[in-house]
Amino acid sequence: MKKIFLLQTALALATFTTGQAVAQDVLQYVNPGIGTAHSRWFFFTPAAVPGGMAKLAPSTNGSYGNAQGWEAVGYDVRHNSIEGFVHFHEWQVGGVSFMPTTGELKVVPGELDKPLSGYRSAFNRKNEVAQPGYYKVKLDDYQITAELTATKRVGFHRYTFPKSTNAHIILDIGRKQGESGEATDAEIHMIDATHFSGYVYTYPKYVASYDPGGKVAMFIYGELGKKPSSVTAFTKAGTKPGQKAAKGVGAGLALNYKTLAGEKIEVKVGLSYTSVANAKANFIAEAAKLKFDSALQLAKKTWRQEINKLQVESSIEADKIKFYTGLYHALLGRGLASDVNGAYPKHRATIGQLSAEEKKHGFINTDAIWGGYWNLTQLWSLAYPEWYERFVNTQLRLYKDKGWFGDGIANSEYASGVGTNFVGLAIAAAYQVGIRSFDAKLAYEAVKNNELGWKNRLVGSGKMDTRAFLKYGYVPHLDGDGSNFVTDSTGSNFSASHTLEYSYSAFAAAQMAKALGKTSDYKQLINYAEGWDKLFNSSIKLIQPKTAEGKFIERFDPMQPWRGFQEGNATQYTFFVPHNPKALINAVGDSTFNSRLNTIFEASEKNGFGGGKTIDAFAGVNALYNQGNQPNLHIGWLFNFSGKPWLTQKWIRSICNEFYGTESIHGYGYGQDEDQGQLGSWYVLSSLGLFDVKGFTDQRPIIQFGSPIFNNARISLAAGKTLQIETRNNAKDNVYVQSLTFNGKPVENCWMYRDELMKGGKLVFVMGKEPNQKWGTKTPPPSIQ
Repeated sequence: MKKIFLLQTALALATFTTGQAVAQDVLQYVNPGIGTAHSRWFFFTPAAVPGGMAKLAPSTNGSYGNAQGWEAVGYDVRHNSIEGFVHFHEWQVGGVSFMPTTGELKVVPGELDKPLSGYRSAFNRKNEVAQPGYYKVKLDDYQITAELTATKRVGFHRYTFPKSTNAHIILDIGRKQGESGEATDAEIHMIDATHFSGYVYTYPKYVASYDPGGKVAMFIYGELGKKPSSVTAFTKAGTKPGQKAAKGVGAGLALNYKTLAGEKIEVKVGLSYTSVANAKANFIAEAAKLKFDSALQLAKKTWRQEINKLQVESSIEADKIKFYTGLYHALLGRGLASDVNGAYPKHRATIGQLSAEEKKHGFINTDAIWGGYWNLTQLWSLAYPEWYERFVNTQLRLYKDKGWFGDGIANSEYASGVGTNFVGLAIAAAYQVGIRSFDAKLAYEAVKNNELGWKNRLVGSGKMDTRAFLKYGYVPHLDGDGSNFVTDSTGSNFSASHTLEYSYSAFAAAQMAKALGKTSDYKQLINYAEGWDKLFNSSIKLIQPKTAEGKFIERFDPMQPWRGFQEGNATQYTFFVPHNPKALINAVGDSTFNSRLNTIFEASEKNGFGGGKTIDAFAGVNALYNQGNQPNLHIGWLFNFSGKPWLTQKWIRSICNEFYGTESIHGYGYGQDEDQGQLGSWYVLSSLGLFDVKGFTDQRPIIQFGSPIFNNARISLAAGKTLQIETRNNAKDNVYVQSLTFNGKPVENCWMYRDELMKGGKLVFVMGKEPNQKWGTKTPPPSIQ
């Protein structure tokens, strides 16, 4: 599978080269096929530009046993039929499928594994090309070649037909796609002989749960490269030959053609989340005179520019594939939701208008930022500050509109899925790293409210147990039968993990308060940051849930997930004190801490650092360690704080080598939970030897050093400077840092202040096969500021 994708990518890039050899090589190492077993709806969307609204991709639109609204329902490498090519792919957002066919007209897609049960087509992956900004496949049942590309808000199709008197392009608008939820209304009609427009409304599962009055709307305005000979309208009720409009659930049009052998028909589609008029405005602004090949060239150019902000050199091809594919996924997710004129989707499919300043940043759809402070925000702050600004300004606009942040949002509707909310932490960290293109007074108000506010709190904003946390200093445990999960003003089924998370986010808010001179707020918030200690059971040296009466829960199993701990267990979550690692280390005991953590990694290495080879997003929740999910992603870096940085070097390098792969099934573990680029960006940072356990939440953020993989790396820093990372004596077994210099001066610590690093210059690591146990141990990273 890997070889097929890379060969096809290389051939296609040769066709569309711009003469920039280095840039061409960079895209050559991006393999969108990595990790496409159990990939989520938004994961495999190659025909897109970074952070765009238009994310075109083939949809297999099926699931092997996990069709619950978010799992493997997009493109799965184990699926062998394509239902159509879909335009919208975001967290809880999906819709508008087109499919070219020949022969008898069918207007239902049919079943995943039943050939000829509908208009689906079988395909062979040897006839498939996927690369940044481009997708191509041959539909075997129709002998049609489909190609896709995009601008920010416009999707481009090119279909190459065989000779046929009965060819079709099916515009299937009113059908459920991926995790979007069922369509509740749809409409499409021909405006004239070659133009069409339409819309679809959906009600996704997590909108129903977290924002019941909400709805998600998608609008299109499109142009055909050839007038159809006839049009057939259809809905769930049936077909209507000769009619050029359809309305209702299942609405769509079949555009009927007579085609010559090798005839190409192009289709351009402007997209919007606000209105048909704005879909047309987006179309005119971005694609009115643009043809497929020109759009493709622009998409490639954009990807080259963005990816080239980070460059690495290595003789090991697999490492470069992992790096650039991880960076690609980090830049693909969290797509634009606002239009060229600044219109954006508000609650219940109404239309909002961004101010001139907000328009510069845009408004996005986004999965939860849960764990994103250990990968995405750190990557953004290093080289892509405009992405961080976009996230912050989106959340502040949402706060102004609805009164609360939204951890995960779909067209301004709350769609958390996690039930906590780390948006305040991410915004506080943005302020600390100097990203301040927003109203700091408003931002702090919102950050503080996110930590301390509980009156009239909307369920979709998460943290519904805030009142209990403020009352007890921890979240009391509510036991349940496991059939559903409860979080309310009295406590939570996830009481311990919530306590740890709220302690961390209270610390981040406290640091922002301190930076703004709000001393009383700082004292209040920093006190709540100690909540984790109230659940530390010193007799077993683990975090253990407590009841409201202050008693540790009975029948406690440290390996049991979902009881007190969300998507993890006590063994994993005990290490979740990122804001004060030294306090945790002291509580456990230095020797016990190091031996326990090292033993965990020794055992976990045998299991691929997670769920082994089980293809399931939650495969590792009952393991000792789970690289495949957010709560664990800082743990390997804690040895920097516990006096043994060489163990951070050893285990982080091992995770990069073993957990991450270059295949469709073994990509991010085996089908693990890659939330819009989080696991990919973790690899990018860790392979460079850079990371911050604290997520840049300190008033003066620090960054810790690990074991860089690449001989040379170059980062175009956010401040306009350049950071070079040279790794001398680098080899597979030479994972240990012997010495480090920055701009020619020795660095004796395994960390430095981030603001110093952002001035740019050159880091030189000298590596060796055996650990240098003297380097990096004299002054550990500051644990709390």
